[in-house]
Amino acid sequence: MPITGGGAGVRPFAVPTGVVSKCLGFDHCRYNGQMIPDEFVENLAPCVEFRPVCPEMEIGLGVPRDPIRVVVAGGAPRLMQPSTGRDVTEAMEAFAASYLGGLSVPDGFLLKNRSPSCGLSDVKVYASADEGARSVRGSGFFGAAVLAAFPRAAVEDEGRLKNFRLRQHFLTKLFTLADFRAVKQAAAMSELVAFQARNKLLLMAYHQAEMRVLGRIVANLDRRPLDEVLARYAQHLGDALARPPRCTAHINVLMHALGYFSDGLSSAEKAFFLDSLQKYRDGKLPVASLISLLRSWIVRFQEPYLMRQTYFEPYPEALIDLTDSGKEIACAE
Repeated sequence: MPITGGGAGVRPFAVPTGVVSKCLGFDHCRYNGQMIPDEFVENLAPCVEFRPVCPEMEIGLGVPRDPIRVVVAGGAPRLMQPSTGRDVTEAMEAFAASYLGGLSVPDGFLLKNRSPSCGLSDVKVYASADEGARSVRGSGFFGAAVLAAFPRAAVEDEGRLKNFRLRQHFLTKLFTLADFRAVKQAAAMSELVAFQARNKLLLMAYHQAEMRVLGRIVANLDRRPLDEVLARYAQHLGDALARPPRCTAHINVLMHALGYFSDGLSSAEKAFFLDSLQKYRDGKLPVASLISLLRSWIVRFQEPYLMRQTYFEPYPEALIDLTDSGKEIACAE
């Protein structure tokens, strides 16, 4: 069932599918038998179809188990269990290839940080299996396979999602990709046209050049088959959503939206908005404050185009954490 949004006219949200590390609140499968409760995962669970997985258990390592580590000793990285000397590299690579190859395209992955299997970028990669060996930062084996197999999915680890801006980006991307998956399943050009229309401001904030490319793909002036159009659109949508929006792009979108109310606002209201925009530019006010102000005007004037724009509510309001209030560094690039 779709998730109902709380915004001004935004349609119900498609339910994303996401792979999640099983230890993040689903099972006692850490090497020491622990489970790690995660508040973000807990809040997200009612809104997402989660597929929990523990790669280390899947290759036959028990619970509890002796820890494994990524080791580089004069060659390619290996996944070793130092206490036993066991090398589980091939077993992990085979599992990752089989598991990821068997997935229908997921919308996202939420993995355990620092894990030698699931970690994405902050895993300790040791120079040897010896105690006290020096280390650098790298990827876990399963995490690296995820990034290679699904480069345009919403992929994060729970450690990085403590950062408000990264969490906001992850949720926006996750729910946008879920919405696009529903468009692909509908297999109708009219659905793609509607998707592009309601995401126009969101895409403008993320990547204006890719927004224009996506618009040309939807126009389909060379009359390509629908499956080819959808494949090209998916590629460029992933590219457009690759990085969080810059504050200058937010300012451009906010000014664009303000234009829809130019005849209905008083001079004092316009001045207040422009003053708030300057505070955002100066790093003294979060962009959410300006978006909330615009949303109030959307409701007041019942502006039909803006009521449909996902920019103003890219994911369900239930996932907004009120403790984040004031944490966003407004316009720091």
